[in-house]
Amino acid sequence: MEKLSFDYYMRIAFSEIVTQCHYTIKCIPMNTESQHLETLRVEIEPKDTMSRGEDSFGNQYLYGSVDREHREFCFHITGTVLTGRTPWQDCVEEHRLGMYRYPSRYTQMGEALGAYYVRTSPEAEEASYDYAVRLTHRLHEEFFYEKNVTDVSTTAEEAWKLGRGVCQDYAHIMIALCREAGVAARYVTGMMIGEGASHAWVEIAEDGRWYGFDPTNDKPVDDTYIKLGVGRDAADCQINRGLLRGGGAQTQTVDVKVDVCG
Repeated sequence: MEKLSFDYYMRIAFSEIVTQCHYTIKCIPMNTESQHLETLRVEIEPKDTMSRGEDSFGNQYLYGSVDREHREFCFHITGTVLTGRTPWQDCVEEHRLGMYRYPSRYTQMGEALGAYYVRTSPEAEEASYDYAVRLTHRLHEEFFYEKNVTDVSTTAEEAWKLGRGVCQDYAHIMIALCREAGVAARYVTGMMIGEGASHAWVEIAEDGRWYGFDPTNDKPVDDTYIKLGVGRDAADCQINRGLLRGGGAQTQTVDVKVDVCG
């Protein structure tokens, strides 16, 4: 078990003046079986109206609006989390499980990924957990990490055809394969020690519990990770979303730090 400090900073600079914006920020660590949020501090500039809520997936979020002119928008969220409280991530809510068994927008399987599934499908009587361990290792070995070849709209099938991508793509591909095998799987966004940016991984359901796997780094999720949100795919737990009037082109800067306290 670890006590971790986190520091998430995002700055969005605009080439033209924004006269009004409405934003949603999903960057508050969840309270689960494996982690507990102890302290939290939120700073948003420009300051204006802000509220806090929870979506249908259980993700905490901040939402608000800025009704005056500005050329940049920043949020800075810091705090501490106690992680690794249990060897699993959370308990399964059976009434929510169905949505994680079927393809979603970014986890549809096409011909290429379907052919790969034939080669990697579960072995006779292989447990879901063991299948996830095997997939985690195979994807780490057979799919290659490379930035700037995919984007937020890239599907699992498109990424697999490219043969390379980032953590979002690893997660979407693994989720697609798990669901094809009848294993409930969900997308997770969060932070981890040593990453420097937000990260994405996968949770699979077995025996009433969610277990986390990180195919990008070929490891089960442990107490060095902080979970921010879950969903069917990346679209359900985007950290920052908004509607703007004006703004022009945008330049986004993100800086994430996670450290062991003490």
